[in-house]
Amino acid sequence: MREEAREGRPACETQPRADLSPQVASALEPFVYQQYVLLTTYRRDGTPVGTPVNIAVDGDRAFVRTWDTTWKLKRIRNNPEVEVAPSTIRGKPTGPAIHARARILEGDESMYAGRAIARKHRILHGFLIPLVHRLRRNKTMHIELTPVDGQIRGVQKDGWYELGAGPA
Repeated sequence: MREEAREGRPACETQPRADLSPQVASALEPFVYQQYVLLTTYRRDGTPVGTPVNIAVDGDRAFVRTWDTTWKLKRIRNNPEVEVAPSTIRGKPTGPAIHARARILEGDESMYAGRAIARKHRILHGFLIPLVHRLRRNKTMHIELTPVDGQIRGVQKDGWYELGAGPA
């Protein structure tokens, strides 16, 4: 029995925790206490589109929540490669970005992600966002973000970080 199953965590299909390098595990450390992140997804033509979202980190992965008809979800279905950077509520990056792979969760994994997000953001995601989703008759979707490598992108300019300006 895997460690995650004993802890009540659904097993992660992407990569076993024992195989993670310390570099990848530490890539999510800046996001543990971060309220908002800029989730950058890519259109089919490669144009980046940034969206500020709330995040909850759980070990070697992070979770975000959205509803089923959002464009970011459609872009993730087409291209799961994303960038995640700490940001303000309005989406202005406040730190360097990391590369991650997004995976849309279903079933028990989605329920676990929802509980993790609600634990961190008790009022907003524990009550308000689920209420809005129900009133709008949207399906709540959860996305798992797993760091691809430990490479951090972004160069600080005038006290703020610019995404994509660092070495590729």
